Amino acid sequence: MKLPQSISRIAEHLAELPSIGPRQAIRLAFHLVSRGKNSIRTLAEEIAGLEAIKLCERCFFIHQNPDSICDICRNPGRRKDIIMIVEKETDLISLENTTKFNGRYFILGNVSKTGILDDSQKLRLQNLKSFIDKELHGSAEEIILAFNPTELLAIPRQFG
Repeated sequence: MKLPQSISRIAEHLAELPSIGPRQAIRLAFHLVSRGKNSIRTLAEEIAGLEAIKLCERCFFIHQNPDSICDICRNPGRRKDIIMIVEKETDLISLENTTKFNGRYFILGNVSKTGILDDSQKLRLQNLKSFIDKELHGSAEEIILAFNPTELLAIPRQFG
């Protein structure tokens, strides 16, 4: 069955989202249509508002501050010398919601099953190294790797 082009196009975009397959994307598109024009317009405006989101130049978390630093990195009450490296923004949010960690974060990006870092991850790590060299005089008190252990089991051993 041929769907209207606007449904097909939005379903294609929705299917690119994590955990959304083609059938689910079509269901979501129909759901949006069923909510009415005002709801569609509001959602479109909220999506357009995402253009104002920036990445923190220190930790790569999102923010909307006028400068290039997020609220976590600019907080003077946090320890700069304790750094927790996480894969995703959602990992940072989960850890931050515990209110137990008072250091700073660093988002590496999704680690592939091969364990090989892509160019953007290598650039991010270079950014972290520069931060440690300049701001911490070459030494961090502690660097914590906070990755999903089941994902790490899939990464082949490169040392040994």
